Amino acid sequence: MIDEIKKDARDRMGKSIEALKISLGKVRTGRAHPSLLDHLTVDYYGSEVPISQVANIAVEDARTLSITPWEKQMIQVIEKAIMTSDLGLNPSTAGMVIRIPMPPLTEETRRDLVKVVRQDAESAKVAIRNIRRDANSDFKELLKEKDISEDEERKAEDEIQQITDEFVGEVDKVVAVKEAELMEI
Repeated sequence: MIDEIKKDARDRMGKSIEALKISLGKVRTGRAHPSLLDHLTVDYYGSEVPISQVANIAVEDARTLSITPWEKQMIQVIEKAIMTSDLGLNPSTAGMVIRIPMPPLTEETRRDLVKVVRQDAESAKVAIRNIRRDANSDFKELLKEKDISEDEERKAEDEIQQITDEFVGEVDKVVAVKEAELMEI
């Protein structure tokens, strides 16, 4: 019973780390990467679909993305979606290819992005602590129902705390890597 709760907590905390990594992948570092456009959707025959489902997204060089739509009429739709997004990118079209140059990041922009990264990290830590709280309340429930002893409950809470510390440390490592990536010129 205790092992199941710990395993569930560990799995959920792992998912929080994965969600953080996905979120940080969207924070632009001045380098071109197809995942920058993952959250953008376009209208395709009446339904909203990700750009990656209507076009091929490739990295042309370190600072340029190229998008090749599979249908000619999608060029303007994709361009408009990129221009109206919060990414601050200006696409240029040449025939069937849309090129997106990545503007260099200013020092101020880098600092703002670091703040965003830290907010995401704090959200991940809060999620991990909430999972710890849920596990501890499950242990208290088991104690109340006399399924486990007080010693077992205390030991389980200590183990959950160790798991929590491990995952909070993982969040710190992921954020440190992203911050270093953002601040390098």
